[in-house]
Amino acid sequence: VPIMKTENIPELVNQTTEYLKKRISTKINWSFKNNLNYEYYQNINKNLFEWVIENLCKNAVDSMVGVGNLHIEISAHPKSMIAIDITDTGKGMSKQIQRKVFNAGFSTKKRGWGLGLTLAKRIIETYHHGQIYVKESNVGQGTTFRIVI
Repeated sequence: VPIMKTENIPELVNQTTEYLKKRISTKINWSFKNNLNYEYYQNINKNLFEWVIENLCKNAVDSMVGVGNLHIEISAHPKSMIAIDITDTGKGMSKQIQRKVFNAGFSTKKRGWGLGLTLAKRIIETYHHGQIYVKESNVGQGTTFRIVI
């Protein structure tokens, strides 16, 4: 069972994206917006949570084939929770793919095992008692994944 510790979620998400910016294509335009006017602390496993953010961002970059816009936005959510939206300007997904995207072994890529989003879902929902889902996706326009925690 992962060890949980109180962390400042918006700060952690920002640090993770700053770290990724330096290691991912320079043709990605990154933006980060924290709409909260307060600090938000939650008991999480920092390493697992960072891995989920990294996985979503790397999937977004793959979807954009290394060129495009990646926007991360944090907003208040009902029941004293927050929403973290990760939006790309990539290929987007059909409704059929959206229904399968969290299934173990499912992938739209030629490489990989198709386990990243399955693990992300387990990390967010089982260990952090949150939600992760495709908020919106349009073929040819991009996708927004949402984490609620």
